[in-house]
Amino acid sequence: MASPAQLKTAGSFLLITFVAVLIVIFMPIFPGLTEGKKVTGLDFIDNFFNQLAKSSAYYIPDQIKKAEKYNGQQFSFTMKTKSADEAAATVKLLATDHITAAVEGEKVKVNGDLGALLTVVLKDADLLYKNDDKALAAKYGVDGQRTIYTWYQLLGAMVKEMKDKPDQAVQAQAKFIQGCMSKAIEPAYNFYQVEAKPVKEEMMLLIAALAFYVIYTVWYGFGLMYLFEGLGIKIDH
Repeated sequence: MASPAQLKTAGSFLLITFVAVLIVIFMPIFPGLTEGKKVTGLDFIDNFFNQLAKSSAYYIPDQIKKAEKYNGQQFSFTMKTKSADEAAATVKLLATDHITAAVEGEKVKVNGDLGALLTVVLKDADLLYKNDDKALAAKYGVDGQRTIYTWYQLLGAMVKEMKDKPDQAVQAQAKFIQGCMSKAIEPAYNFYQVEAKPVKEEMMLLIAALAFYVIYTVWYGFGLMYLFEGLGIKIDH
């Protein structure tokens, strides 16, 4: 059985090395998403899991196919914006895709084919999801994230108005639009500039990351336990 001095030495060694590794983790020496950029270990592992998450959150092609069901279904609603400038920018966006819209102060009146609108929105989301901001900027004259954010605001306003109507068909439309927002627009916006990586292609790094997390946690725990026992402090159940 180890003596108190040996336990204190072992505990101190584990805690000192734990802190040393922690300092390395917080140093910007790991590769970032942008070529040539260095990030901390926490940012590196966060980016890694975001890459895996993005790969598993690609539902846009399926949503585009489902949107075909709404081709020919007409819609009409009014969206309230924060300012007249925002309203004008929204109408300009819609006009680019030949969707009828008119400005009334801070309000935007929109009407047209629901399937056609959703197809446009989903295809734009697909471009941003694939980090093709340049294509969206060339099309609309503003950056891709701004475009997708405007679409999100527009669809959110549509859903809010639709939910107040008792018509079951309108309720079904609102449910699908919400699905487009959560399965297409949100991932495209949130994962912009993140490169999608399938889990099966990064299995070794994933296993290593999870193993390190477990080992590092146990490392700290044993360090404290040995140190306390060496100091005569025992933890009982």
